[in-house]
Amino acid sequence: MDFQDTPEEAAFRAEARAWIDANAPKHLEAELKRASFGSSGLTSEDPVAAGKAWQKKKAEAGWACLHWPKEYGGGARTPIERVIWNQEEGPYAVLSGAFTIGHGMCGPTVMAWADEEQSRKLLPPLASGEEIWCQLFSEPAGGSDLAGLRTRAVKADDGSGDWIVNGQKIWTSGAQISDWGLLITRTDPDVPKHKGLTMFFLSMDTPGVEVRPIKQANGASGFNEVYFTDVRIPDSQRLGDVGQGWKVSLTTLMNERLSIGSGMSTGFPELFRFCMEAEIEGKPAIEDSAVRTRLAQFAVKQSGLKYTGMRAITALSKGDTPGPENSIGKLVAGATMQELAMFALDIQGEAGVIWSEDSPQRGRFQAMLMRSPATRIEGGSDEILRNIIGERVLGLPGDIRVDKDVPFKDIPTRGGS
Repeated sequence: MDFQDTPEEAAFRAEARAWIDANAPKHLEAELKRASFGSSGLTSEDPVAAGKAWQKKKAEAGWACLHWPKEYGGGARTPIERVIWNQEEGPYAVLSGAFTIGHGMCGPTVMAWADEEQSRKLLPPLASGEEIWCQLFSEPAGGSDLAGLRTRAVKADDGSGDWIVNGQKIWTSGAQISDWGLLITRTDPDVPKHKGLTMFFLSMDTPGVEVRPIKQANGASGFNEVYFTDVRIPDSQRLGDVGQGWKVSLTTLMNERLSIGSGMSTGFPELFRFCMEAEIEGKPAIEDSAVRTRLAQFAVKQSGLKYTGMRAITALSKGDTPGPENSIGKLVAGATMQELAMFALDIQGEAGVIWSEDSPQRGRFQAMLMRSPATRIEGGSDEILRNIIGERVLGLPGDIRVDKDVPFKDIPTRGGS
């Protein structure tokens, strides 16, 4: 792959850079540069409001969701132009955090499975930042087994054709600020678990939907529990056929792993700068041979992630759909972030146990360590991703799945019930 810009790409880069320079909220730049994974770094303004303002400005100028068709609120640009934009947006990309799930996962799913009228209604407000979407997938009893979900959707008995939903979701990122959600449910317990699922979209203001934020170890509440009590959803808000929910969900999951894996920062540049500033026994940490060895190891992983991402970009530029190989980036980045944060705290010594504005790097690595376990679960746990890579990328034999052809209602649960 040629990593040099073509004349057309160079012209686009110059245009994007000029627009960002003229329109970006530069008064927030210093705060945004202090952002750590899971935190925008903003304290002077509400992060969601600032993100919506920036997204709206981009949309009005044609810079929002560059890879989407114009009729859906996008810029109808090429995949490589989207990459160039992401490179040039720099710290201001942090402002788009609230839209990551909508733009990277929910939007492509709606685009692939909704009818034209629904797409033209739902996607432009998402692209412009007017509305936020979440992904209602994980459940308390399911663990990493998405197909083991128990939230039920049954047809209403009043002849309306509506569906009545009862159940619970958990670890739903951004549910507390979302306007819409993608919801996968079980509609037929009499068939094997992958075959009895159906996907819907719904307004988070629908009666019977209750969102409860989860207090996390890092002090934030980005994850939520969501409860459904006799929630009524029109059949017109179904994506795909009844029982086709697993296939629809794969569209979401493939885009999820591409979105998370390609956009996940490991914190390596910050660690390198910290090692230039920190001291070990009165000398710069970078002069310590053990520190340099670890930095070299992290640099190799960072480089591997970069070029693995480039392969995904090449596939997109050829019109290919994101595939299972995108699980590699997410798997490696999540573990690297955790290892890197722990190493940074080791260098800090006793100061590493302090988490405040007075901590080295303003507590960036403490916050990263507290958030990093979630990165190894969300979007597919490490174990699930290894199975995907082994089976669908390397062609290794699949795990033995004794419940594969068993009706869901007959699969034993804890306690034998």
